Amino acid sequence: MSSPAGQSQRWTTGMATRRAVLGDAHVEAATARSTPLDEAFQTFITEGAWGSVWSRPGLSRRERSIITIALLAALGHDEELEMHVRATRNTGASAEDVSEALMHVAVYAGVPAANRAYKIAKGVYAEASAPGGGHG
Repeated sequence: MSSPAGQSQRWTTGMATRRAVLGDAHVEAATARSTPLDEAFQTFITEGAWGSVWSRPGLSRRERSIITIALLAALGHDEELEMHVRATRNTGASAEDVSEALMHVAVYAGVPAANRAYKIAKGVYAEASAPGGGHG
């Protein structure tokens, strides 16, 4: 997806970061599903999450990935959690990093939240290790 006319530098930076973390295929699919209803929201997350928070210099993408996974697991955002566990192939966060983050979730957000998150992560890693899977 190219920058729509009038988009900011933060949008351009955000889109590059979003593609680097989530992959071109994911971003293209998300863009294809966008409608006028969520156009402003898509701009907001591209600029705010990806162009601002994820593009800041203070933490590595690996560290941001681990933090994001822990927060999504703690809050029970399963679809986003699955997406970000898949994205670890691009962020450098290992399965061990994910497991450590989920141990923190168990202590600070509850065992049921961590249990659900482990189930999701195990599914992503099993899918990736199957023939034709893509998690490295």
